[in-house]
Amino acid sequence: MTTLSTPAVPLPPPAAPLAVPSPDAPAISGMITVNQVSKFFGSIVAVSDVNFAIDGGVTALLGPNGAGKSTLFRMMCGLTAPSKGSIRVLGSDPRTDRSVRGRIALVPQQDALFDHLSAIEMVRVSAESHAMPDPGGVARRALEQVDLADVGAKPVGQFSKGMRQRVKVACALVNDPEVLILDEPLTGLDPVQRRRMIALFHALGDAGRCVLVSSHVLDEVARLGSRVLVIAQGRLVASGDYRDLRTLMDDRPLRIRIGASAPRQLGTALVERGLVTALSLDPHDGPGHLVVDTLDADGLGRKLAPIATELDIRLTEVSPLDDDLESVFRYLVQGR
Repeated sequence: MTTLSTPAVPLPPPAAPLAVPSPDAPAISGMITVNQVSKFFGSIVAVSDVNFAIDGGVTALLGPNGAGKSTLFRMMCGLTAPSKGSIRVLGSDPRTDRSVRGRIALVPQQDALFDHLSAIEMVRVSAESHAMPDPGGVARRALEQVDLADVGAKPVGQFSKGMRQRVKVACALVNDPEVLILDEPLTGLDPVQRRRMIALFHALGDAGRCVLVSSHVLDEVARLGSRVLVIAQGRLVASGDYRDLRTLMDDRPLRIRIGASAPRQLGTALVERGLVTALSLDPHDGPGHLVVDTLDADGLGRKLAPIATELDIRLTEVSPLDDDLESVFRYLVQGR
């Protein structure tokens, strides 16, 4: 995925329903409070002037790979210190307050399991590291929460990607954390597993836990919940309700690539019938292709095939070019 390089700019006021956080605005208090936080690795800026606060429930952190999500999570868990600014979790600095770190759990994106151990053994090790009483019982209950109670003694090294992800989540649940931070936890899960895992996150959030889940997949964020933080190039570019973000995206033209036996004739017909707002026949797209912008994707979808049939034109491709996550960030960072 291409990394965005354009500096963040505010969304169009005042109609834009999503808030664009100002680096100069003071953060309000919450179970997690991130105030003016930056993280540098030499000359590399991984996180830049991030400012937000969240409380109980499920919040999604949406960002492409390399946006700074994992670095931000590591700072929240006290694993690395901010280069600038401050982080408070449950009112304390997780970097210096050992007691608050016992109330936080992190599910890392990296696969960090002992392959020779069974699931129950792996989760028991996690429980013992937290000095939990009855670590065996705690491990069994955690595995039940992620639907892995009956996996037996098979070592986790033989598990599928989705099963390994669920073992990691179980390891994070052993201390009954008040703050649960999950870095791309749905990667590798099948649709049924994903649905059950999201239901678990919501159950934890409904019980008052602060659940922060990162993803680079727009559809996952839609299922995780309405609250979303959007990060790109280490900057928080928007925060608010997911439905408002989706509305913003629906208000701008959708770009579609169409393959056809007579692209010029088809493009002319689409313009004449008001179905597209712009089109191009760039040679870069290859012979027999045109790229169109439309504000009525549903109408274009319904009428494209009948028009092609009417004109005796053969369609070979219809592909959305910017109904993906990268277009969300391009839109938010560059404006309309």
